[in-house]
Amino acid sequence: MLTLKINGEQKSLPDVDPATPLLWVLRDTLNLVGTKYGCGIGQCGACTVLIDGAPVRSCLYDVATAAEHDVTTIEGLASADGTLHALQQAWIDLDVAQCGYCQAGQLMSAAALLASNRGPSDDDIDQAMAGNICRCGTYLRIRQAIHAAAAATRDTEVGA
Repeated sequence: MLTLKINGEQKSLPDVDPATPLLWVLRDTLNLVGTKYGCGIGQCGACTVLIDGAPVRSCLYDVATAAEHDVTTIEGLASADGTLHALQQAWIDLDVAQCGYCQAGQLMSAAALLASNRGPSDDDIDQAMAGNICRCGTYLRIRQAIHAAAAATRDTEVGA
């Protein structure tokens, strides 16, 4: 039996084939449907989750390997008390999403970026987000939201 640490909680997976892609375990077994299926070949980024803080394509990552690590999905990005992550708030404030399908993956990639770089440049953002495709073309608003979240995080740290 596999055990998966997902969004800080241990989840037992008694009837899951270890070779199953993490995406399908998240969606079909654990009912965490925020992570989206896009292309199935790791090219679009819609299925991005964090594994030990690094963005990975869950459609290509088997659940047995994930069981050895901490997994964070879009459902786990906000604080336990429900306070939105600075990125989630910026996404809302700047009305980033249009159709919204890719946005969970976009947010997870952006969260990994801000965890390692509190003041990313446009180039840093473009590089970190390059593997995430937005069919609606909201790339400029995504970049603005990442800058806004970085500034809000720095302002919070200064005010603490």
